[in-house]
Amino acid sequence: MNICVYGASSALLEDIYYKKTEELGREIGRRGHGLVFGGGATGMMGAAARGADAEKGYILGIAPRFFEKPGVFYENCSEFIFTETMRERKQLLEDRSDAVIVTPGGIGTYEEFFEILTLKSLGRIDRPIVIYNINGYYDRMKTLLEYTAEQKFMEKSNLALCCFMDEPAKILDYIEQYGK
Repeated sequence: MNICVYGASSALLEDIYYKKTEELGREIGRRGHGLVFGGGATGMMGAAARGADAEKGYILGIAPRFFEKPGVFYENCSEFIFTETMRERKQLLEDRSDAVIVTPGGIGTYEEFFEILTLKSLGRIDRPIVIYNINGYYDRMKTLLEYTAEQKFMEKSNLALCCFMDEPAKILDYIEQYGK
């Protein structure tokens, strides 16, 4: 199974975020799954790739060519696909994966998460979506989603379309059991 990991590219974060995301990448690789990600060498993307790489896992990087500068891309990808636009990148991330894990990130990560959640809510995809809530990073997003449902801006049933978890082994257990 290929698992898409969304996350920040920032190299300025607290160490806990990199450590826990690298642990996630290791778990993905250890269990024989492939990592599909945005191709970055730094941040959550780089941490997930380093973890999967340490376990000799398959790693697919997908990124727009305009990001191509020294040190931007993770160099040990099994395969790398260049796109012309961010939209193409997102489509390929979706097409080439069977599950999604959202690690801490900024506006790009939020945008990717909300698009994939919207697609699932509309019945266009059916795959596990896990929010990797390292250090409580996504607690406020969870509260926002609950508030959105309370205020009837979305169906309460949409809250069950993704889950918030903070342990890599449990995340992979959930993904592997999804739909069985």
